[in-house]
Amino acid sequence: MLAAIESATLLGVEGCRVIVEVHISNGLPGFTVVGLPDAACREARDRVRAALLSSGLPWPARRVTVNLAPSGLRKAGSGLDLPIAVGLLVALGEIQQDEVRDCGFVGELGLDGSIRPVPGVLPLVAAMATRAAVLPAACRDEAALLPGVVVRTPLSLRELVEALCGRAPWEEPPRTALRRRGGRAPTGVCAASRDLADVRGQPLACKALEVAAAGHHHVLLVGPPGAGKTMLAERLVGLLPPLDDRQLAETCRVFSAAGLPLPEAAANRRPPFRAPHHSASAVAVIGGGTSWMRPGEVSLAANGVLFLDELGEFQPTVLESLRQPLEEGVVRVARARASVELPASFLLVAAMNPCPCAGAGRDGACTCAAHQIERYRRRLSAPLLDRFDLHVRVGRARTSALFGGEDGESSAVVAARVLGARARASERGYVANAAIPAERLNEEAPLSPRARACFERRLERGDLSARGLARARRVALTLDDLAGADLPVSAESAAMAVEMRAGRSVLESDGRWVA
Repeated sequence: MLAAIESATLLGVEGCRVIVEVHISNGLPGFTVVGLPDAACREARDRVRAALLSSGLPWPARRVTVNLAPSGLRKAGSGLDLPIAVGLLVALGEIQQDEVRDCGFVGELGLDGSIRPVPGVLPLVAAMATRAAVLPAACRDEAALLPGVVVRTPLSLRELVEALCGRAPWEEPPRTALRRRGGRAPTGVCAASRDLADVRGQPLACKALEVAAAGHHHVLLVGPPGAGKTMLAERLVGLLPPLDDRQLAETCRVFSAAGLPLPEAAANRRPPFRAPHHSASAVAVIGGGTSWMRPGEVSLAANGVLFLDELGEFQPTVLESLRQPLEEGVVRVARARASVELPASFLLVAAMNPCPCAGAGRDGACTCAAHQIERYRRRLSAPLLDRFDLHVRVGRARTSALFGGEDGESSAVVAARVLGARARASERGYVANAAIPAERLNEEAPLSPRARACFERRLERGDLSARGLARARRVALTLDDLAGADLPVSAESAAMAVEMRAGRSVLESDGRWVA
């Protein structure tokens, strides 16, 4: 007696189609799972047996072989419990094969026969070549984001059998708003109510955030504690344009694969905001693992903002591993049995103190010795710093600005200008100016003679590397886009782009940039 059930397993953020083949034959009673299962898959035998008996369903006292095809693909997780149980019942004749045709099954079984949620429902359902998907009830709203899929959500194995055999109707629970498993908001999600107008006394940093949002330029904030670096970074999300359909689908798929509640993007298209602690490991930040190639923080921040506070306290290996994702927008994780490509097109915002003591002396004076400052700065390599388009010095705000100062521009006003700059980049065929390849800059961002001379002087003095030149040209183009200026790139924008990379720019009270 043989049965074949459609299902899927998770590899990175992608689902892989799996056919669960169940064969029952005469011989000594036994239960064998083959096809490269991990420990969770092998333990399905005990969960399935207890679930069947608790539901009043038969358990075969014969030899059972379960093959997870394709056999060369590593299978991970407990989501194959439900298809294994259904395959057993089909092989025993309790369910007819025609009744499960064109149906895919994913779910973990409890010992009482209940069907429990599993991570990665979105990519798993998308990978199954079926018209209907039978899933845990807790995953209904998440799976409903996929168009054209009939979602069935029985609460228990017994209820599933009754519905498949036609003895009871499928339960259709009412649709609700997207629920968040566990009831808590995901760590690092920025509240929508945080407005840029709340920031007082930091006009330069606010303007730099606008440039970063308009051109998708990475920014480094350097300043003493309490100057407002974290406050500024948390408001950057409110300046970014809403996610389009492709970005929304990618963001939801990554969060689903990580087993996290869907972000605010699922409801209001707000880009994600992630802020890992500086003690996070390389696997936690970049992603990976053993059998379950889990996406890391850089993938969870895809299409949004990754904020690294206390940048100098992160492990050097973690910081250096960011260099390739910053350039290519993806993370390639290779292991002995498999390799995956994870999305990582995030906007990086980092904050750090100017020195280890962070101005602990009287009147904010530095008390560090020269060797301490040198050791602190060596934690950040030159290639990593070269990938920050904007270096912003965030000083302590003036007392007059904190008490009775005028409110700055709101996030809505600044976001409108950012959207206009993004529209100009879209006319060139790019999401943002940072995506323009270096070989296309001469065509997309031609320089005026004075701007060319400015960049040449900086290159000769060693202020710019070849990579830095390309990044500075993109920043200059963004500055012109925000100002509504036409090509070629102006000399003023070119000079300011170079100074912003060096952290030497100043913003006057009338809004003019001064190098």
